[in-house]
Parts: sequence; structure tokens; C-alpha cells
Amino acid sequence: MSRRTARIASVRERLTAALIWCVAVVVLGLLGWILVDVIVRGADGWSLSFLVAEPEDAGRAGGIGPIIISTFLVLAVTFAVSVPLSLATAIALTERADRAALDARLVRRCLDVLAAVPSIVLGLFGNAFFCVALGMGYSILAGGLTLACMVLPIMIRTTEQALAAVPDEYRLAAAGLGLNHTSTLFRVLLPAAAPAMAAGIVLGIGRALAETAVLIFTAGYVVRMPESLADSGRVMSVHIYDLAMNVPGGSAQAYTTATVLVVMLLLINTVAVALLRLAGFRHVAGGREA
Repeated sequence: MSRRTARIASVRERLTAALIWCVAVVVLGLLGWILVDVIVRGADGWSLSFLVAEPEDAGRAGGIGPIIISTFLVLAVTFAVSVPLSLATAIALTERADRAALDARLVRRCLDVLAAVPSIVLGLFGNAFFCVALGMGYSILAGGLTLACMVLPIMIRTTEQALAAVPDEYRLAAAGLGLNHTSTLFRVLLPAAAPAMAAGIVLGIGRALAETAVLIFTAGYVVRMPESLADSGRVMSVHIYDLAMNVPGGSAQAYTTATVLVVMLLLINTVAVALLRLAGFRHVAGGREA
């Protein structure tokens, strides 16, 4: 009877493994199909002039130079605000407060609810608060601050889990060496959690780059080279939406812009992970020298 049970368990494990592999292959196949379709349709329009020139004829011709600048400015505002706030909040939840306390659990619940809020609702909030109440108008600054509100829950929860996953032996060893809490945090815990923290930043970058609804209501729709953060600017996702939905004959330029966006996303993800891992190794090395 035990042998029969073991055989049944073995068959179940193999079927489960086969099902998981089939799902993984389907997901990878769909992703590859989308990437190949976008790149094949958009690769013909790639050129240096396309990346630096201004759009012409409502986007049917010309390039996306001002749009790339606007996209990077919005991302810069977003992560200049969200990275310090997410790091400070995660440290407060894991290292400065009781993880099971009522206030900590309430903050986590609020973050989970905020992460589930539809982007269109956040766009309306950003328009009402940043654009109207604070008088920023349609601007890159308003768009970046609204995006920061959107990516904060993901980055805080990921950073919190990364710090919580560091073994307690690290903390005990640091205490045994006479390091205070602050030194332990910056020389031991943050470097150990850096790769997982990089995942949170990458997720935030991916969501921010692909966002459209939030930025239509906050950053604006105007195609022009921004001169400051107070200027309106069209980002790449909004430009793709406009070409595909509102501009007859704009599909070719939309696919080319989408190809640039996909390549940019892959490069940013790779660079972010590499830099954060390098920063973690440097911190560890500094701790050893000290």
C-alpha cells in the first residue's frame, strides 16, 4: 500500500511539474510573440534622427526627441521622490517599529489598498490635488509626483520584505562586533537586501514607463521640448496611445515608438539591477575595512 501511495505521489509530482512547465512556456511564448511583433513592425523606422527630431504632421513623421526628454524627466521626478520615501518607510516598518503592532499592520493594509487603486483614479487625484489645488497645472512635476504616489506601495512592500528576509544572525553578529543600530543598518542590512530592493525599483520603473492614464491627466498632452519641470510634456506611452487611437495613419510611428520604449525598459532594468548590486558589494567591502 505504501508503494502504491508513493507511486501516486510521484505521478502527481510529475503532472504538476509538467503543468507548471506548460504554463511557463505559454507565458514566455506570449511575451515573445508580443516582443517580436512590436520589434518587427517598428524596427524599420529606427534611426538616429527619429530619436532626436521633433514630431511632425501630428506625429506621422519626424521623431520623438522631446517625448524621450519628457519621459526621462517624469521618471527622474518620480524616483527622486519615491526611492527615499519607500526606503525610509520600509526601515521604519521593519527596524524601528514592532512588525506585529497595530499601527504597522494598518500602514501595510493601507499600502495594499493603495496598490490596488486603478491608475485612472490616481490620475484624477493627481489632477485635482497637484494640478488644481497646488497650482502646478499640467506639468512634468505634477505627473512625476502622481506617479510617485502610484509606485510607492510596490517599492515600500518590496523593500520591507527584502529587509525582513535578511537573517537575524546578521543583526546578532553586528551587535556582537559592537556596531550600533545605524551602522548595522547601513553596513550590513541594506547591502544584504540590495538585490531584492533592486527588484522593487525595477517593478516601479516598469509600471511608471508603461503608465498612460495618470500622465494624460497630470503631465499633459502637448508635444514640445520641456524647458523646466513646470512645463507640460508628452511621455512615450501617451504618444503611443495618441498615434494608435487618434491619429489616422500613425500606426507605423506608434510601433516604432513602442519598440524604443521596450528597449529602454530592458536597458533601465538591467542597469538598475547592476548598479544596486554594485552598491551593495561596495557597502559590504566598506564594512569589512572598518
